[in-house]
Amino acid sequence: MIIDTIKNGLNYAALHPLFKKAFDYIRQTDLFSTPAGTYVVEEDTVKAIVSEAPGKKAETALEKFECHSRFIDIQYVISGTEQMGWKPRQNCITPNGDYNPEKDVQFYKDAPDTFFTLNAGQFVIFFPEDVHAPMIGDGLIKKLVMKIKI
Repeated sequence: MIIDTIKNGLNYAALHPLFKKAFDYIRQTDLFSTPAGTYVVEEDTVKAIVSEAPGKKAETALEKFECHSRFIDIQYVISGTEQMGWKPRQNCITPNGDYNPEKDVQFYKDAPDTFFTLNAGQFVIFFPEDVHAPMIGDGLIKKLVMKIKI
């Protein structure tokens, strides 16, 4: 997991061949005006998902304590404040259902090891080894999730 501000995003471009494309999209798109929806950045490899929703209580968000096997998430807060839970996948022992290959998601019943807060202009990169519970908070959260194929 990596947490940083968007102004430092390109520092991570060397970690994956598609990260530069994802961070360029974030920097070059008027995300405040972009409506909620899914946008193809590069067919089958990079997509952008813009959402705007009220924050959830931690208990509700933890029902979707999730990780992915085929995609890396870059989750960027456009506006609002978002708290997230995190735990290493290797330490999660209680799956919540089976892995869904169509949605590339595995849920867990485990509790996070830690919680952290992102403000507007900050992002987190979740790799397959990062189980996470997003969208915890009060008020409206507008965010972008870049899905990067491994």
